[in-house]
Amino acid sequence: MIVDRILTVIDEVRAPRSVSAHCDLPCGVYDPAQARIEAESVLGCMQKYLDSDDPIFRERAVQIKEERADLVKHHLWVLWTDYFKPQHLEDHPNLHDLFWRATKAAGDAKKSVDTDDAQQLLDLIQEVDEIFWKTKS
Repeated sequence: MIVDRILTVIDEVRAPRSVSAHCDLPCGVYDPAQARIEAESVLGCMQKYLDSDDPIFRERAVQIKEERADLVKHHLWVLWTDYFKPQHLEDHPNLHDLFWRATKAAGDAKKSVDTDDAQQLLDLIQEVDEIFWKTKS
C-alpha cells in the first residue's frame, strides 16, 4: 500500500544513524578546572558557614555547598567516563582509584562542614589535574 511505503520512507529518513564519539557532543573541551572551581566553592561555603552565627545564612551555605559538591562529582565523572581512555589507565594505573577517592571525597564534603574534608577534595582534584595535563601533552 502507498501508506506503508510512505511510512517506510519516513522511518528511513528519521532513523537514528550509528555514530562514534567520546561524548554526546564531541566538543573536546575537558578540564579538571571545572571540578576544582566547584570544590573551591565547597570550601568557601564551609568557611562562611563556620564564620557565621546567622542560622538562615548557615542553612543557605550548607545548601549551596551540597549543590557544589554534587557538581564536583558530575565534573569528575564526565572526565572519567568521557575523556580518559584505556591507554590513560595503562599509563597511570592509579587513575581508577584516584577517581574513586576523589568522587568519594566530594560525597564526604557534601555531608560535612569540616574544611579539612574540602581541602582533601581539592588535593585529590589536583592529582587528577596533574595526570590530565600529562595526557594532553
